[in-house]
Amino acid sequence: MSTIREIKDGALFDVLDRGIVYTEALGWLDMGHARGNDVATLKRQFVEGELSGKPSYSVMYRQDMGVLKFKSRLGVGKFSHWEIKRGRSTEDINRIMLAMMMNTASRFEGLQSLRSFSWYTDSGFSGEDLVSDLFGFYRAIIPGRYGYRLKPVSYDSAVRRWDYYGAIGSHKNRGFRPILFPDPQEPCVQHQPYTVNLPHFMTWLRPWDDFASGVVKVITNDGTSLSFMGAKL
Repeated sequence: MSTIREIKDGALFDVLDRGIVYTEALGWLDMGHARGNDVATLKRQFVEGELSGKPSYSVMYRQDMGVLKFKSRLGVGKFSHWEIKRGRSTEDINRIMLAMMMNTASRFEGLQSLRSFSWYTDSGFSGEDLVSDLFGFYRAIIPGRYGYRLKPVSYDSAVRRWDYYGAIGSHKNRGFRPILFPDPQEPCVQHQPYTVNLPHFMTWLRPWDDFASGVVKVITNDGTSLSFMGAKL
């Protein structure tokens, strides 16, 4: 769950790998989600599979969180496990990865929304999470500097929004479209959050939806992972 202490100045947008930033194009972004490391890890599985020489190969995408309870750390997450027919084009691979990410991310946010975790986090479907995941996906498949596209705002401007509208975790978003929060100092707009369409660079790819051709075989679409480790005292 994001807190006001995590807010960063938008001038640092293209070099941040943690914290949260407010942008004029996508609203709040969690820069941890937006790194795209999870997508890069998934992409390596496709590359290895395509080079394997086997008729098909397995890929797995997962999202996890750690919860500290009773002096132990509980790791819990969601994953998708699919089998892919070898011989996929770059476009096929990107579409399949997008479908895996969107499926798993939505289920992971649902997991965090369960009453079992409500004592610990308000992060389930927090307004920035799914949008940050989607931005991280495109950032991973087309690396570059995106600050000029998204127009991140200054630290003071971001804090004004947080103070006026409240924590982003209190604004739930079950889809991948951004929620924008107008600057409270802007006199000519209505000061209410509103949902907008994604910019074009985040809509040109359609998630894979052909599950009847045999190209993609779903092994697990709603897997849950658990791990335990002792906490350091």
